[in-house]
Amino acid sequence: MLVGYARTSTVEQVAGFEAQKRDLEQHGCERIFYEQVSSVGQRTELDQAIAFIRDGDTFVVTKLDRLARSTFHLLELIDLLDSKQVNLQILDFGGSSVDTKTPTGKLMLTMFGAMAQFEREMMLERQREGIAKAKATKVAQKRRWQSWMKSNAFGKKRFHLRKYQDRLELVDHRFIVL
Repeated sequence: MLVGYARTSTVEQVAGFEAQKRDLEQHGCERIFYEQVSSVGQRTELDQAIAFIRDGDTFVVTKLDRLARSTFHLLELIDLLDSKQVNLQILDFGGSSVDTKTPTGKLMLTMFGAMAQFEREMMLERQREGIAKAKATKVAQKRRWQSWMKSNAFGKKRFHLRKYQDRLELVDHRFIVL
């Protein structure tokens, strides 16, 4: 029996969710488990799908990232499926499909799982660097603004609104000189 599993991280990913369902149905999956939850959240449908599959079944997913969170998690799932005598089939695996029935399929799956985890970790590292840079830039902008405030009209005891009235803007209940 072919048992499918489809997952998206958010309910807003309707097109991706529908595409996964369509692909699994076209592949001939007799039973499909669906869920829209983050990979780090509790995935009850995945747990139910694994509990449902039996000896000789094939567990089908459209893409590797829809199934596992990390290489460790992937290998854990493969071991669990192997213990139940269930094959794993990934429909879109770099343009072709992969099946864990063969030793080559298991090798490819393990290698690509490691590369996918590496890519994700690199992406997260770049994201953290970008956030740190943005925060540093914002701090620098704030310091420039404070310096300007001290050196201009706001640093003086008397501030004449008429002099700056064409450049004033109310932001957060405060006047800002543009």
